[in-house]
Amino acid sequence: MPWIKLILETTDDHASPLEDQLIELGAAAVTLTDNADQPLFEPPPGTTPLWSQTRIEGLFDTTVDMDVVGNLLQHYIQQDLPNHPINYKIEVLEDQVWEKVWMKDFKPMRFGERLWICPGGSDCPEKNAVNLSLDPGLAFGTGSHPTTAMCLEWLDSEPLKGKYIIDYGCGSGILAIASGLLGSRRVLAIDNDPQALMATRDNCIKNNLENTIDTYSPEQLQKLLNNRASALPLKSANYCTDVLIANILAGPLQNLANRLTNLTRSGGKIVLSGILNHQKEDVIAAYTSIGCQLVSHQEKEEWCLIELERNS
Repeated sequence: MPWIKLILETTDDHASPLEDQLIELGAAAVTLTDNADQPLFEPPPGTTPLWSQTRIEGLFDTTVDMDVVGNLLQHYIQQDLPNHPINYKIEVLEDQVWEKVWMKDFKPMRFGERLWICPGGSDCPEKNAVNLSLDPGLAFGTGSHPTTAMCLEWLDSEPLKGKYIIDYGCGSGILAIASGLLGSRRVLAIDNDPQALMATRDNCIKNNLENTIDTYSPEQLQKLLNNRASALPLKSANYCTDVLIANILAGPLQNLANRLTNLTRSGGKIVLSGILNHQKEDVIAAYTSIGCQLVSHQEKEEWCLIELERNS
């Protein structure tokens, strides 16, 4: 169905109260975005920073009287924010399949020598290449972000045939599926978001890899490890993998250092991304302090990828 969008431009100190006000006035959803091309990187724990110039968009059902909403909003602003005049505008959004709208700009992309990522239903430019058909759905991951691109390029360059892989924080499953298509024997795709696991399973089916890739939440994986389940498709009696790849954020990567290292066999590779360049040394230190050695790192824009090897 169509929606009505009310758009406000404000500052970070007034964004939260205005967001609350739109919800009180009946907005079905409120979104805050950057209004001045100001990046926000990984925030400190317990903080929720906003952009100094913030754009607020409230979605309203078409049955809502927007004249009443506008009058009440102006009254609130005059009463509570008298020294901060705020203008707003209203747009009508026609009915669309919103999760598909952005896909019109998602084109086939090449990573490394062999690997292509192609949107579902599109033709891939090189029929004899390794072609991954992808529909991210509600989960993150298309290859367009520098961190994902570096991971895909690394996978393309690595001899994966016959190896066991863990994609920790799989999102859309793009790295797990790329690993499977590049010859991995078995892949575990791990994520704590049920929508991500659903998207990964759907994309596995699209790429005929449902018998190669298994999806688990971290809790499900840990339960299997605790039970030493013989059905868990990892390489040894210790259930260690040849390659573990994790494209998340620096903070979680540091917190998970012991867990990710323990999931990797002696001599196995640990590939980490989602790390800003200035966070690189802290992440490296978290892993080298527990028995890993740095193999290499690479940078793309303000992001980096770290390759480590677990020592015996």
